[in-house]
Amino acid sequence: MNGKIAMNEPKETLDILLAAPRGFCAGVDRAVQIVELALEKYGAPIYVRHEIVHNKYVVDSLKEKGAVFVEELDEIPDTDAPVIFSAHGVAKIVPEEAERRNFFFLDATCPLVSKVHIEAERLFEQKAQIILIGHAGHPEVIGTMGQLPTGAVTLVETVNDAENFTPSNTGKLSYITQTTLSVDDTHEIVDVLRRRFPEIQCPKKEDICYATTNRQEAVKKIAEQCDCLLVVGAPNSSNSMRLVEVGERAGAKLAVLVQNAAEIPWEKITGYSKIGITAGASAPEVLVDEIITSFQERYETTVSTITTATENVAFKLPRQLREDA
Repeated sequence: MNGKIAMNEPKETLDILLAAPRGFCAGVDRAVQIVELALEKYGAPIYVRHEIVHNKYVVDSLKEKGAVFVEELDEIPDTDAPVIFSAHGVAKIVPEEAERRNFFFLDATCPLVSKVHIEAERLFEQKAQIILIGHAGHPEVIGTMGQLPTGAVTLVETVNDAENFTPSNTGKLSYITQTTLSVDDTHEIVDVLRRRFPEIQCPKKEDICYATTNRQEAVKKIAEQCDCLLVVGAPNSSNSMRLVEVGERAGAKLAVLVQNAAEIPWEKITGYSKIGITAGASAPEVLVDEIITSFQERYETTVSTITTATENVAFKLPRQLREDA
C-alpha cells in the first residue's frame, strides 16, 4: 500500500494491538520534568549534558523551550544557569568538573541507575572484582564504569565475552548490569558466569529495571499474535532496540523501529491484518497516537490494548525543584 487511497475505495481492515506497559517510565518522566521545571523556575537558557533521554521528539521539544544540549561541560560558557545531567548517569569526574567551575547543577540520573552506581562502589569497597554486563559506549555504561578507578570494572557484552573472561580474583567476583538490557540475553550471560564461577555474587535486587522488563514481557505477549511489530523509539535508545530484538524472537514476522508516523514502512506491511505497537521507555505517547491516526486514515481499524503489568512507580524530584512541582 502506497499510503494513498481513492476517495470511494473501501478501506482494508486492520487490527492494532497496543502493548501495555509502553512508553515513558518513571525515570524518564522525572528527567523530563526536571528540565521543564528548571526552565519554569530559572528561565532559559538551561544547559543539559547529553540528551536528557534518547528521543529526538523530546529533545527537540525541550530545545524549543530554551534547553541547550551539549555533550561535554567544556561546551558550556561560564554561567549561573542550571546545568542538568541526563537520565543515563555520569562518571564522577563530571560533577567534580561542574563543582570546579562553580556550576549550579541538577542531577536527572534515574534512581535505578544510581542504585547500580552505589552497588558498584559497595563492591569496590569490599575489594571484589566487578563485571559489568552492558553495551560499550552507551552513556549509562560510561557513567557506571566512571564511578570507580580505571580498570576496576570489566565490561562483558556477550556470551562469548563471558566464556573468555579471565578473573584475577575468583574468590571475590561480582557482576552488575546495565538497566536497559535484553532480559533473555542477560540471563544467558549470567548463566555462563555462574557455570564458570559458581561463587560469583549477584545483585541483591535485579539491576535491569522494572520498566525494561515490563515492556519486554508486553512485547512477547503481542508479538506472537501480530504480523508486524512497530517499536516507537530512537536508534540510540538501548531499551527501544531491545524491544525490536525481543519482538523478532517472540514471533513477529516483521519488527521495525520507527521514530514517528513518517517512518511507518507502508510498503512492507501490505497484506498484513494485525499490527502490534509498543514504545520504548523514552518515547512519549503522542508519537503512538500519531501512528494510530495514520493507520486509521488508511484502514478500517480496531484497536485493542494487551496489558501484562500495571506500573505506579514515581520518583522524587531534586530538592531544589520539589516545591515547584
